[in-house]
Amino acid sequence: QVQLVESGGGLVQAGGSLRLSCAASGSTKRTYVMGWFRQAPGKEREFVATTRQNGISAYSEYYADSVKGRFTISRDNAKNTLYLQMNGLKPEDTAVYYCAAGRGVLDTSRSSEYDYWGQGTQVTVSS
Repeated sequence: QVQLVESGGGLVQAGGSLRLSCAASGSTKRTYVMGWFRQAPGKEREFVATTRQNGISAYSEYYADSVKGRFTISRDNAKNTLYLQMNGLKPEDTAVYYCAAGRGVLDTSRSSEYDYWGQGTQVTVSS
């Protein structure tokens, strides 16, 4: 079993930055795909970014087009922590952000393929 706890959300003005963290505990493995999704009120949960192993000690990152160039996903396996650095925030980035982890993820943008989820952290961007 894996437990995920997000932190770092808050209220920020447009153009500002936030850094989200996701602390993982339990039976986490370096081979797990880990990612960030978000859900705005009245909308479906959507893919934001993900990182997956690509070689013995290398990882690849993937981003939704809406955040590419502004957000950066990273992971520190020694600390069992996933990060999302968000720069140039826009009001449309307002949502609850969720951390997710999966063992056999094929399509990293599909939320249904992830096995574990955090409780979410609210990000609000004011105009």
